[in-house]
Amino acid sequence: MLRTHTCGELRIEDVNKEVTLSGWVQKTRDKGSIIWVDLRDKYGITQLILEEGVSDEALLKKAAKLGREFVIQTKGTVVERLSKNDKIPTGDIEIKVSSIEVLNPSKVPPFTIENDTDGGEDLRMKYRYLDLRRETVRKKLQLRHQLMRETRAYLDGVNFIEVETPVLIKSTPEGARDFVVPSRMNPGEFYALPQSPQTFKQLLMVSGFDRYYQIVKCFRDEDLRADRQPEFTQIDCELSFVERKDVLDTFEGLVRHLFKNVKGIDIGEVPHMAYDDAMKYYGSDKPDIRFDMKFVELNDVAQGKGFQVFDSAELVVGINAKGCAEYTRKQLDALTDYVKRPQVGAKGLVYVKYNEDGTFKSSVDKFYSQEDLKAWADKMDAKPGDLLLVLSGDTDHTRKAMNELRLHMGSELGLRKKDEYKLLWVVDFPLLEWDEESQRFHAMHHPFTSPIPEDLDKLEHTPGDVKANAYDLVVNGVELGGGSIRIHDRAVQQRMFKALGFTEEEAQAQFGFLLEAFEYGAPPHGGIAFGFDRLCALFGGSDSIRDYIAFPKNNSGRDVMIDTPSVIDNAQLEELSLRLNLKD
Repeated sequence: MLRTHTCGELRIEDVNKEVTLSGWVQKTRDKGSIIWVDLRDKYGITQLILEEGVSDEALLKKAAKLGREFVIQTKGTVVERLSKNDKIPTGDIEIKVSSIEVLNPSKVPPFTIENDTDGGEDLRMKYRYLDLRRETVRKKLQLRHQLMRETRAYLDGVNFIEVETPVLIKSTPEGARDFVVPSRMNPGEFYALPQSPQTFKQLLMVSGFDRYYQIVKCFRDEDLRADRQPEFTQIDCELSFVERKDVLDTFEGLVRHLFKNVKGIDIGEVPHMAYDDAMKYYGSDKPDIRFDMKFVELNDVAQGKGFQVFDSAELVVGINAKGCAEYTRKQLDALTDYVKRPQVGAKGLVYVKYNEDGTFKSSVDKFYSQEDLKAWADKMDAKPGDLLLVLSGDTDHTRKAMNELRLHMGSELGLRKKDEYKLLWVVDFPLLEWDEESQRFHAMHHPFTSPIPEDLDKLEHTPGDVKANAYDLVVNGVELGGGSIRIHDRAVQQRMFKALGFTEEEAQAQFGFLLEAFEYGAPPHGGIAFGFDRLCALFGGSDSIRDYIAFPKNNSGRDVMIDTPSVIDNAQLEELSLRLNLKD
């Protein structure tokens, strides 16, 4: 070994020990008669000291020539520091150096490798191997490792078995776009990279592996954002002989275990909310329940008073921002500008101030009396000092806009605390959703999701009314995972394919292997998948999952460090029976 200790483990009780350390030079401070060197490795920083008249002159000259990020080995004696540093665990000691060997010099790095760096994101991604040396980045990957370890510990403890499933699979038309891989041995044919191991884990249930999990790479060719990457990691799970409650209890247990063992937090009871209620009261299928501010529908008290904007609306809905009646005109105009942003899409905002003296001041005083506005306030459980914010229009569009305004107000008022965690199961999603462009139904989750038993007979006649036996786990307004009880009967699965617009031939071509497997004693089964990268970001208090991936892609799906995707040469294209017809 090139070291006897790491740069993070020596303490005051190690004084007088002869030690060998290896690592990277963080910085040097040359005061003429004395030189200090901060030596860094994965475990921490230890200060080295060389003094004129004490250290060998040649050694002093060598130390003076050390540059940032030089890899060195040093030997010396642990001594107590005169000027201690309480900001680092090794701050009580330093190493009185007897020898230094440069194992590898370094070019001057393109940014400072410290917690507070001067490197922008693009530069740090290009030199990601240098960025990973920073303690802040390293701790995020250590958190990822801890979550992975605790996940396996919990699932192993409740009799799950980890099984690897194929990466080269069949492309399917449902869901997001596939990444495809040409086959050299089968010219003109392609594999797809898995968006999830869905069909394989169901086949494992048919095989009798009644509790499966896998921490697995998945791939989706989608537009990117802070919480999305072309390749991502899932905690993928499936169980046999279960109903919905069994699945929710098992994986609520997993999440409870992770919060307890990684963050030391007891998450308490996790409430359930129907999808329809989530949309009605929050305008989102992943509501943030850290704060209240539920939607209140006002059609019955706001319409029929001559205000055409409300009278012609399908929905009039408001939220109560408690204690905000003192908002200034400037603040209210800013809220109006916010809801008019293209990302929100409202045409305007109506406000009502419930003054401390019990009177009302609104932006629609021309149309509504004090008694009218009092009826609004009563319905919204408002008290003097509160501010009512109201939107109107088509139901779906207005709910989505109000959701954005609610979240904005929650942030403005400091109600969305990062150190507070509120979990929620959202259940009873629609099984299918209508797509205007293709003029057919699509599966809201995927085509293997079972309808709730009492809605099965609606599948042929009123498919839009069928509820799915599906569930999502939401944490602080972020979907952490989702799953469903699966279809395990061939006849029901064929009915589902028919509702999705598949011909019998198309269903057989795409999923014949699964339909056939269902004829050999498929057990009732269900499962769930958690976004592992998103879980890491949630536990780390970050908005972006990139910080928790060792080598992430940028917003264009590029790895700027290795410069990929990239072109391949004509010989490779020929081998793959591919031709590119690109214009100059």
